[in-house]
Amino acid sequence: MPILNRAAELQDEIAGWRRHLHQKPELNFDVFETAAFVKARLEEFGCDEIVTGLGKTGVVGIIKGSLGAGGVVGLRADMDALPIEEITGKPYASTVPGKMHACGHDGHTAMLLGAAKYLAETRNFAGSVAVIFQPAEEGGGGGNEMVKDGMMERFGIQKVFGMHNMPSLPVGQFAIRPGAIMAATAEFTITVKGKGGHAAMPHRAIDPIVAGSQLVTALQAIASRSTDPAEAIVVSVTKFNAGTAYNIIPEQAIIAGTVRTLKKEIAKLAEERMNAICRGIAEATGTAIHLDYDANYPVTFNHENETVFAGDIAASVAGEPQVHRAIQPLMGGEDFSYMLEARPGAFIFIGNGDTANLHHPAYDFNDEAIPHGVSYWVRLAETALAA
Repeated sequence: MPILNRAAELQDEIAGWRRHLHQKPELNFDVFETAAFVKARLEEFGCDEIVTGLGKTGVVGIIKGSLGAGGVVGLRADMDALPIEEITGKPYASTVPGKMHACGHDGHTAMLLGAAKYLAETRNFAGSVAVIFQPAEEGGGGGNEMVKDGMMERFGIQKVFGMHNMPSLPVGQFAIRPGAIMAATAEFTITVKGKGGHAAMPHRAIDPIVAGSQLVTALQAIASRSTDPAEAIVVSVTKFNAGTAYNIIPEQAIIAGTVRTLKKEIAKLAEERMNAICRGIAEATGTAIHLDYDANYPVTFNHENETVFAGDIAASVAGEPQVHRAIQPLMGGEDFSYMLEARPGAFIFIGNGDTANLHHPAYDFNDEAIPHGVSYWVRLAETALAA
């Protein structure tokens, strides 16, 4: 069973929605225009129930099947953009300075809207489909907020599924794995306090830049020397801010970054080693060092049975050779993890083709992926809720 004919027919309309959303990117929970657009489309499709304001600005539409009573399956897309200046030069490029859809959430939202339109037209299933449009995936934890708002219980969602585009994976292909598919994330900020002074008389100062530089190097030993080489861990320093002039040793330096792991015990080890490194370098350099460590998204963990099911659905759309069922875990984070903690389900990747990478100013969602994504969502819902 290849791509649905109706999904191919709807491609241009769905791409139009996607490009409209691309021009009007919104960040975090402030997705008011995007949520309003989603609500308006769901109303046009004739959804049986539409609820807004879940998880602050999330939207859920309920579509009831025509084949009688049954379960409820949730299909989730994310809506928010990123604080990046777009450089694609596309005619539908972002019209909002400093903001763009650099992760394809415009495409995810449009594909799920396309699936919702199809499912509302046909209703060839028992029970109900909950189409979930989530804010604040990019660091805000909108998925967690929707779960805490009681979304699963309110709509009786029994299983939940998510999908994300993947640059470099050819259009028409899918990728998935059971177990950990994306990493747990943590953010850290380290404040190094020294004693300011004249750059020509460093012996009368306590240099926080020198101490901070030692910290940056020492932190890399967490992955290379403190953990089993077979374990997955990333410790990346992404900010180092200090100083105001060429001839002044500053009072303090601020270092920040991220930690990514696939196991809770490795995450705990990383935090313990960071604290020990900070204490040791503070003692050695005479600085005062404070670590602020914030555990963020948990591991995105695919449930075994639902992963097999999702892979089979993808194979029904693309053919078995086009479905990669044992990809390596990605060290990026994803707050769909909270939904998978609340209910069984699976997260799958769909090919975006040879495009710029995610979170790059030249990235753009590939509209050729739309029929594949819509067909996947429709077949998943109809199969999961077969009478």
